[in-house]
Amino acid sequence: MFRFLFLLFILVPIVEIALLIQVSEVIGGLATIILVIVTAIIGAKLVRQQGMDALQNVQKQMAQGQMPAKELFTGLCVIIAGVLLLTPGIMTDLFGFLLLTPAVRNKLAAGLASQATVRMSAQVQHGQSHFQHHQTTDNTNDRAEQPTTIDGEFKRKD
Repeated sequence: MFRFLFLLFILVPIVEIALLIQVSEVIGGLATIILVIVTAIIGAKLVRQQGMDALQNVQKQMAQGQMPAKELFTGLCVIIAGVLLLTPGIMTDLFGFLLLTPAVRNKLAAGLASQATVRMSAQVQHGQSHFQHHQTTDNTNDRAEQPTTIDGEFKRKD
C-alpha cells in the first residue's frame, strides 16, 4: 500500500504538470490559469450542493430507521471529488467532475459491491469449512456439546 501511495503522490503531480504545460501551449498561460480557477469555483459549488443533498438524504434514511449505505457512499465520493477539484490540475478536475456524476458513482458502487461480495463469500466459505473441520473433530470425542459455564464470586477491595 505504501508503494502505491508513494507512486501516486509522485506520478499525479508529474502528469498534472505535463498536462498544464501542454494546455498552456494551446490556449495560453493566462487562459490555463483562469481555467484551473474556474473549474475549482464550479467544482466547489457542485460539491457544496451535492454534499448538502447527501447529508439530508443520510439524515432522512436514519430517521426512517434504515441504513444509509448508498447515501454514505455518495457523501464519500463527494468529499473525494471536492479534494480533487480543489487540487490544481486538469486530470484531478476531470476525475473530480466524474465523481460528481451520479451514473459514475452508481457504476463505481456496483463494482465495489461486487468485489466485497466476492471477498465475503470466499471468507464465508473458508470459515464454514474451518467450522465444519472443528465440528467433525469435536464429534469424534462422543460427547455432546455443552456450553461452558464459569461460576465464581467477586469481592471488591478498595
